[in-house]
Amino acid sequence: MARKILVVLSEYGYWGEELLGPVTAFDRQGYETHFATPSGKRPVALPPSLDPAYVDPPLGRSVTTPEVALRARELDESDRLDDPISIADLVPERPYNSAPDFLRKAEAYYREIARLDETVVATYDALVIVGGSGPIVDLANNERLHELILAFARTGKPVTAECYGVACLAFARDWEDRASIIWGKHVTGHCKEYDYKDGTGFVGVDFNMGPPPYPLEYILRDATGPDGRYHGNVGKETSVIVDHPFITARSTPDSFLAGEKTVEALESGLRRYGW
Repeated sequence: MARKILVVLSEYGYWGEELLGPVTAFDRQGYETHFATPSGKRPVALPPSLDPAYVDPPLGRSVTTPEVALRARELDESDRLDDPISIADLVPERPYNSAPDFLRKAEAYYREIARLDETVVATYDALVIVGGSGPIVDLANNERLHELILAFARTGKPVTAECYGVACLAFARDWEDRASIIWGKHVTGHCKEYDYKDGTGFVGVDFNMGPPPYPLEYILRDATGPDGRYHGNVGKETSVIVDHPFITARSTPDSFLAGEKTVEALESGLRRYGW
């Protein structure tokens, strides 16, 4: 039976190559890939990610080859992304402490969360969070997605995150001790040198945020703690870190490698790479 992978995308724009890279590796391996978004809305690629003429401001060059742009556009326009799973339907919402009858609601919530291991995690072999600027809006602080990440990590199944999607790992934490799930881990993610100074954009929102609202590198340095480490690998063409069960990718050029390492983790038991 083919392995199944759950790929999570933002509804506010994903980077084309950061979806194409992992999906290419999974298709080559014969995996069955299912897609999910926060509310079940169809995801759309960020327009610059499909334009080989677009010059990435921090790097001063195009980061998308004509071949990748074409293949990413074909994937973005295909029917594969037409009916994504709704994370809101998959994972319950944690009740407010101020909600009437909070204790009963909390008990029901934890019963449903426990079932994630028996349903979603039992169905899928790995979880992948695709990057781009969109995750800043609807994935980074998405508590339902955090619970999904925690469920996969509990069972030791790979969790792959790219670029600004790595923020989801930093903010996913047990409700009791509030420590990040990547505390003590080695990770990479969008480094400060790669951040825009202006022009951070989103699909469906006519708003130029300027720079990203938070520097992911600083958050990852803090979230990994004294026994973990953030690796920027600035100046190196690629940066992918495997520290089981997490596979993290810095940015666009790391997308295909991240997919390959996810396959290695599943097929060969890869537990450490890049540090």
